[in-house]
Amino acid sequence: MTVTRKPPRINALAMLSASEGSSSPSRTSPRIGICSCSGSTSGSGATSTTGGKYVYTLTGINPDEVNKASDELLAKLLAYPGTLFANSDLKLSTPSLQIDILREQASSYGVSAQAILNALRNAYSQNYVYLIKKVTDQYQLIMEVMDPERRKPEDLEKLWVRSDNGTLVPLKSVARWKEVLGPQSVNHINQFPSVTINFHLLPGVAIGDATKFLEKAAAETLPPTVTGSLQGEAQVFKETVNSLVILLIFAVFVMYVILGILYESYVHPITVLSALPVATIGGLATLQAFHLLHGMFPNAVPDQELSLYGWVGVFLLIGIVKKNGIMMVDFALQRMAEGMDRKAAVHEACVERFRPIMMTTFAALMGAIPLALGHGADGKSRQPTGLIIVGGLVVSQLITLYVTPALFLYLEAFQENVLDKFAFFRTHRMTHVDVPHGHAKPAGEA
Repeated sequence: MTVTRKPPRINALAMLSASEGSSSPSRTSPRIGICSCSGSTSGSGATSTTGGKYVYTLTGINPDEVNKASDELLAKLLAYPGTLFANSDLKLSTPSLQIDILREQASSYGVSAQAILNALRNAYSQNYVYLIKKVTDQYQLIMEVMDPERRKPEDLEKLWVRSDNGTLVPLKSVARWKEVLGPQSVNHINQFPSVTINFHLLPGVAIGDATKFLEKAAAETLPPTVTGSLQGEAQVFKETVNSLVILLIFAVFVMYVILGILYESYVHPITVLSALPVATIGGLATLQAFHLLHGMFPNAVPDQELSLYGWVGVFLLIGIVKKNGIMMVDFALQRMAEGMDRKAAVHEACVERFRPIMMTTFAALMGAIPLALGHGADGKSRQPTGLIIVGGLVVSQLITLYVTPALFLYLEAFQENVLDKFAFFRTHRMTHVDVPHGHAKPAGEA
């Protein structure tokens, strides 16, 4: 528990009188309180609100257009079935005091608009005018009107403003004020008026679906002079997903380059990576299946979405699945280097590498099942990772054991019949040798 020591309040009279010898009417000057505040203070301001998990902001040139557009967009968001609650920081029913500067009268008295603003700021804004530094603490000297003398609009009549020639002019001679209902705060983003909409979604509602609905509603509602954008966690999610797609493409390209260097071939990295689309589709289909089952049995089946944990599962899946192709292609190329024809080589690779492939696949599968079941602390949030890995491994294992050998044969024939005719694409491996099945010639024989 933190205990904050409240410093003593120092009361003083800041006489807004004219200098000696100046003529001015008799008046009662308001007392200005000077408060010494220790260190930094914390607390919630008048405009602080408890927002939702996701944020959408509107900005524009005309505040009235921004306010109107925010009300319409907020109404559509509240009508969205997945919205738990939504509100905005636009509060237009706050009692306010509107002060209008009478510029012609102020100019005749020699009072500038900045002098009026300075007088109001010194009286009511609680700005500190001096900082006292001690060895173990520091104190802010804050100048402000005493509380009993700033409770009513009529108290403004007690303020005086100093003109350019040094005389004091009553504020009521150069300004008028009236009570109105206005905004609680005028927020800005990049110096433009803005309204922030905070919202939260029901459990199980995908943030991607909500952001798509919100962007579509904004496109239908917002005028050309008002722009909207996601902020906070929703913006981070959108930017992260876009970055992850680029990162995934780059990762696949790097794997292709490394495998190409390993096998000295342009085509067989494609053979190894051919399992990735099948595995990815299988993992995403598993999430979609749970989403559909949740719609049918909402109390029995949890809903799943492609969250950031789901993307982690996609990256893990592509790293696990490609080892199947590596095992088969590497073994087949070794047999072909020994003189075996490509069909016999890939057939033997499938037979000899079937058990290691199944062993590694089941080991990864058993390791991902606890994640898929959502065990452990905060297991529900990591459940998409396990579901993508399990679904992707099962689908890829059933399909790639048949697709990868066939693709190997087609690409090896393409390498021999087409690419080897060009020096740039020619493989540096042993020349292809076609011999009867089961008979291998020594390497190097014609």
